[in-house]
Amino acid sequence: MRKIYGIGETVLDIIFKNGQPLAAKPGGAMLNSIVSLGRIGLPVHFISEYAGDQVGTLIDRFLHENGVDTSFVYRFRDGKTKLALAFLDDRNDAEYTFYEKYSEKRLETEFPAIGRDDIVLCGSIYAVTAEIRTRFRDFINRSRDNGALIVYDPNFRSAHRHELARLKPLIIENMQTGTLIRGSDEDFRNIFDANTPDEAWEAVGNYCGCLVYTASARGVYVRTRSFSGQFPVKRITPVSTIGAGDNFNAGMIAAIWLKGISADEPECMDLVRWTEVISMGVDFATEVCMSYENYIPEQFARMLKEKMKIT
Repeated sequence: MRKIYGIGETVLDIIFKNGQPLAAKPGGAMLNSIVSLGRIGLPVHFISEYAGDQVGTLIDRFLHENGVDTSFVYRFRDGKTKLALAFLDDRNDAEYTFYEKYSEKRLETEFPAIGRDDIVLCGSIYAVTAEIRTRFRDFINRSRDNGALIVYDPNFRSAHRHELARLKPLIIENMQTGTLIRGSDEDFRNIFDANTPDEAWEAVGNYCGCLVYTASARGVYVRTRSFSGQFPVKRITPVSTIGAGDNFNAGMIAAIWLKGISADEPECMDLVRWTEVISMGVDFATEVCMSYENYIPEQFARMLKEKMKIT
């Protein structure tokens, strides 16, 4: 069976509003995506690292309860699981403070053997982190060589702009390996000083043949070498936007898996195919924005499983 893998960091998100804690949820960009996919019953595997402490055990149990295989997670003993304090502003966008104490050994796990058309999701600051960079790069390159469909989300925020000179070559290297690049308008503004979808495509198109550009309420734009399109999003008043982009990725991947879209197809898909993919991305992101959860609600997941006849 075609499998889905996410490789990324693991944190415990503690969410604050008006100075008060509201919720504590397992988080991390790829974890959020993988949990949503696990909730609808797709074959998902997580590649990451977290400690053997109480927080790590809580997260590990949560992943298993949501259908996520953690065989490729490195549980280290000489550190602590990373914490992320998320402070919501008046628009319910988050500003983060992180607390971390990793092991000296990083990501000491045996990586899976990736098959043709398996899906690999990667990105965020984890994908350009020096301590795990060599192991990450070797795994992604091997996955691409084996015919995997690689979704790369740079998720590059303003907090890291002071490191851009060092990190940009690594981001570009990741883009060159990707099948599909999905990023927000903020990402491409921070990386390439690109302020429009076409400016972003002018930059990204040098490295990858498929771009999905999300611009909040302004919609979603797709650019490939054979297709250009714009898609609407739903008008909502969000409770929290923390997992919006992560779950847009999850929705796209769900559609790719359910529709049997191969690794060779994204660059040459037509309007009908892209509408299927983007619509599910929008649905997942919309659901997540309506709660303090980082993943699609279980009720929505059950409804989707029944509709798509996922067993």
